Amino acid sequence: MKTAKLSTVLLASVAMTTSAFAADLRIGLQEDPDALDTDQARTFVGRIVFESLCDKLVNITPALEFVPELATAWAWSDDGLTLIMQLRDDVVFHDGTPFDAKAVVANIDRSKTLAESRRKSELASVESATATGPHEVTFSLASPDATLIAQLSDRAGMMLSPTAAAEKGLELANDPVCSGPYKFVERIQQDRIVLEKFAGHYNADSYSFDRLIFLPIPDTTVRLANLRSGDLDMLERLAPSDAPAVRADANLAFAAETSLGYQGITINVANGARSEGPLGQDKRVRQALSLAIDREVINQVVFEGTYTAGNQPFAPTSPWYDQSNPVPPRDVDAAKALLAEAGLDGISIEVQAANNPVQLQLMQVVQAMAAEAGIDISIRATEFATLLQEQTAGNFDGSQVGWSGRTDPDGNIHAFMTCQGGLNDSKFCSAEVDALLNEARLSNDPADRKAKYDAANVILRDEMPIIYLYHQTWLWAMSNKVQGFTAYPDGMIRLAGVTMQ
Repeated sequence: MKTAKLSTVLLASVAMTTSAFAADLRIGLQEDPDALDTDQARTFVGRIVFESLCDKLVNITPALEFVPELATAWAWSDDGLTLIMQLRDDVVFHDGTPFDAKAVVANIDRSKTLAESRRKSELASVESATATGPHEVTFSLASPDATLIAQLSDRAGMMLSPTAAAEKGLELANDPVCSGPYKFVERIQQDRIVLEKFAGHYNADSYSFDRLIFLPIPDTTVRLANLRSGDLDMLERLAPSDAPAVRADANLAFAAETSLGYQGITINVANGARSEGPLGQDKRVRQALSLAIDREVINQVVFEGTYTAGNQPFAPTSPWYDQSNPVPPRDVDAAKALLAEAGLDGISIEVQAANNPVQLQLMQVVQAMAAEAGIDISIRATEFATLLQEQTAGNFDGSQVGWSGRTDPDGNIHAFMTCQGGLNDSKFCSAEVDALLNEARLSNDPADRKAKYDAANVILRDEMPIIYLYHQTWLWAMSNKVQGFTAYPDGMIRLAGVTMQ
């Protein structure tokens, strides 16, 4: 109750500071986003904020088709080495800088060269981007890349003001300047992010809210309580256990969509001193931990049967899933045998997890299961942005973390499993996996690509730098006054056409 009261007070404070605006939309987030710089960022909730803050070159439909946003059209050369994009000519950034081909070139160059950029591996195929007209940009590729349009429909395609990027450098993360329908106003860490409608947006008439207020509230119970009390208008990632109550509440609306991503436990196999124990150095220990876990029980106990058990970066419902290697059953005896083979009669490890009730309950279930196989897990509850910092720094044995998923399969595996991948916090490295995943990017033949992903996953299921656990369903709850919301498989909140009645 203490936490609930505190959150209500904070929300009331926000309401008072924004009372001059007739139509605010208050959105409850499960975590606080990391850096609000599209090149440095890596969190799912950050992408939710960026969806309103930063236009992209390409967007998607609910059916995962690619559609124009800042780019009006694009065409490939026959050899797949050149991509030409035509751009809108009626766009300006929030600071008044014109959006044009030169701005796209500046953004691509920054994503590829900024030392802190996490977009490098996503754009690795791009040798150069050139302004071949005021509103035409040409991408020259070192090799064909079937994933590039998908990359440009996400953070690699989000456009920052080149003026602001040059002036602010890494500080742009604290004062981002894009060209989206809403512009940045303020951020108070662990409290709120406030955006204000940008009157100069080319599609401003489709956006009805004067301000967006994003409020990180990790406790799912508190988040829902604030929605019911009217202190929130919408929340993302409703706890599955609360879905029946929300459906039954005449004052609330509910939306759901199967996600593209996964959740699992990332293992530190080569990221500094913490990788030097048996868990990081002996794949048999990782295999034993995986065998000790009953993924179907997790789905029923923690997620009310609303999610899907998983053992690969792609869900069993995905066309990219390797059906010849289904989710393995729990086998405690086999887990114990693997530990014995590794010369261990037991092992103690620490796994960090986000400090929200759902992820902590998940890890408590995993903890109880692992204990029966002789694996003693201590759980370190960590604020989410800090959890990611600890991963990057190598300060972890295991980390319960996931990925929101991408429209192209490459987005669920390449950055995590290639030696130089921008999101490879385990620091797993295999020349064979690199070759397979890099080759999969070159082909536009789905069957050929799938064969390569299947071959890579055979190696990864043996090495287990990530122990995959489940694939979630995105669940949203909102006031019944919120009208026009469409659920997307990527979990984003798109506000064009959304109103408050």
